[in-house]
Amino acid sequence: MARLILFNKPCGVLSQFTDKGNGDSPRATLSDHIDLPGVYPAGRLDRDSEGLLLLTDDGKLQARIASPRFKTEKTYLVQIEGAPDDDALDALRHGVTLKDGPTRPARVRRIDPPALWPRTPPVRYRKSVPDRWLEITISEGRNRQVRRMTAHVGHPTLRLVRWRIGDWSLDGLDPGRWRDG
Repeated sequence: MARLILFNKPCGVLSQFTDKGNGDSPRATLSDHIDLPGVYPAGRLDRDSEGLLLLTDDGKLQARIASPRFKTEKTYLVQIEGAPDDDALDALRHGVTLKDGPTRPARVRRIDPPALWPRTPPVRYRKSVPDRWLEITISEGRNRQVRRMTAHVGHPTLRLVRWRIGDWSLDGLDPGRWRDG
């Protein structure tokens, strides 16, 4: 029976068990939070992003979750700089062209600020620049894709929390904690 772990990755934690960094001070890794042999991340989540990361000991399940070929939907709660107009949101809904090619259409909607845990470090607050929250669902997972998409339409991402992957959700899981899926 395959093991599946749902982990709420805090900001600043690498999506790997060891840090093969450049010799600077050691960075936080999955091994600081999960002490289970034989499980590996199914996909990645950037160091400066937070939220749901799935880990499994089943290579086929890992590929099915992570490979864009299977079009597993991933939903993000995204705090962006500025107030996007309908044209910006429509561009995301139709797909934008990034340096590595066009993205698939995304589902996008404005949302109220979600009730989330405080982020460490906190998001930079600027009195003169408003921010808004979006819920964005994509079915591919390129490197820093959501951040690049929001920047492409003129609204850089300030905070990114992956809330859902397929049928698995972060509901009730505190940062730095994990549970069996």
